[in-house]
Amino acid sequence: MSRSRMRRRLGRRKSSPKSLSLALAGTAVGVPLSAAVSVVTLDLLKRSKRKERNAPRPGTFESHVEESSLTIYTDGEALYGDMLKAINAAQHSILMKTYIWKSDEVGQQFIDAFNAAAARGVDVFIIYDGFANLVVPPSFYRQLTDDVHIYRMPAAGRSFWKAPLRSTGFNHSKILVVDDEIGFVGGYNIGRLYARKWRDTHLRAAGPAVWGLRQTVARLWNEGRDPADQVPWTAPDSWNPTVRVVANMPVDLVYPVRNMYLKAIERAQNRIWISTPYFIPDQQILRALILAAERGVDVQVMVPKESNHVIADWVSRGFFGQMLDAGITILLYASSMMHSKTATIDGEWSTIGTANIDRLSLSFNYESNVEVVDPGFAQEMERVFRSDMAHCEDVRPQAWRARHPMARVTELALKPLRPVL
Repeated sequence: MSRSRMRRRLGRRKSSPKSLSLALAGTAVGVPLSAAVSVVTLDLLKRSKRKERNAPRPGTFESHVEESSLTIYTDGEALYGDMLKAINAAQHSILMKTYIWKSDEVGQQFIDAFNAAAARGVDVFIIYDGFANLVVPPSFYRQLTDDVHIYRMPAAGRSFWKAPLRSTGFNHSKILVVDDEIGFVGGYNIGRLYARKWRDTHLRAAGPAVWGLRQTVARLWNEGRDPADQVPWTAPDSWNPTVRVVANMPVDLVYPVRNMYLKAIERAQNRIWISTPYFIPDQQILRALILAAERGVDVQVMVPKESNHVIADWVSRGFFGQMLDAGITILLYASSMMHSKTATIDGEWSTIGTANIDRLSLSFNYESNVEVVDPGFAQEMERVFRSDMAHCEDVRPQAWRARHPMARVTELALKPLRPVL
């Protein structure tokens, strides 16, 4: 064979730019996917040997802010009891938006209460997330009578191809509004697991904030419906309440929860105490926290030592080094799964709600937080945070830098997942 023919053959075997791009893309997808499969497998093995414990219950905390009466719940059983009591006493209307609604005895209590309310003439409107409840038998929800208005919200709406951003987003909000007078919002889903085994935080409000909670349910329910089937509009009690509802509404391309956090963090002078089950911040949130720590603010971020989403845990750990270098305190809640979505700043500003400090909650999902500017309420929030601190382990900078090399490799391999978690 001539040298020229051999060179032509060898040339044909060289990788084209297209095949090289495909190979690199495959590597970019394959590496984080392999790492994710590995950490999930190891976590399942650990979970099989792990004994579940009841979560600590710091108690119930009361506060009064101008026209609003506020109750902070850290005990699922107490919360569900008060929610059911409100439903059973309803006279005119009930609106609920929830993420996970389990088909256990706790979930059944809500089914029965809604049916009983509708039977006595109360207008009942319920939105629940379809994706989050794929494992719940459809027969469970079919128990709701024809008098109950129900919307099983899909992950992608009918208008997806026309307006994908407005037609997607999980309904991650957990809201209950009764008679336009009482509103509940926070991290608690509905189910036995959350009542006893998870440490979570929820808020009950009576006052101007109830209108904002009602509106977040009504706005989503009314989208695309005939006026005769809509939740009727009502007037707010106040134009500028001290207790405000901040809600992400993807159908309107509105995502104010992220901006609420950024503005509050940028104002901080003394302390920022955050609890979140999944800490995967975007660069702006992370930078705001680092800048606060660098100017002397006591920044403490509380996350579960082991959450129910092991991949989120590992992705979150990829931020720890940068945070520790800036002087941010990282607290690992070790007594149970911690699911609280709260923050309190400078003894003045606080929030309780449904949004995690992650990309999905701040830039994609339907979320609802209550924002309160009041020293008395912030004092109660700090009491809750200090109580939770007693169940935490500090992440020590020196120990973190000395962690196993494979941990570093796993954190790096999972870094591409940050934008989608």
